[in-house]
Amino acid sequence: MGAMFGRKKKADAGARTVTLIGRPGCHLCDDARAVVEAVCAETGASWEEKDITRDEDLYRAYWEQIPVVLVDGEQHTFWRVDAERLRRELGA
Repeated sequence: MGAMFGRKKKADAGARTVTLIGRPGCHLCDDARAVVEAVCAETGASWEEKDITRDEDLYRAYWEQIPVVLVDGEQHTFWRVDAERLRRELGA
């Protein structure tokens, strides 16, 4: 049914990648990191962190929104990370 309506079936959480885009010294980024780390540990998803001050493309795209959370390369949220919403996105 998913393919018929243009929806992609979500991969299992273990195959998902969460990316946190932030910068050093950002208290919201610290809060987001704690949520992302905990949810990924629960769900088995992998996660990575990117420093917006070291990547010009990320800086231009996301500077006013940090911290930004991507799931499999697509923007999931910014500023505040809701643990339950992230769990749902990861299929947990």
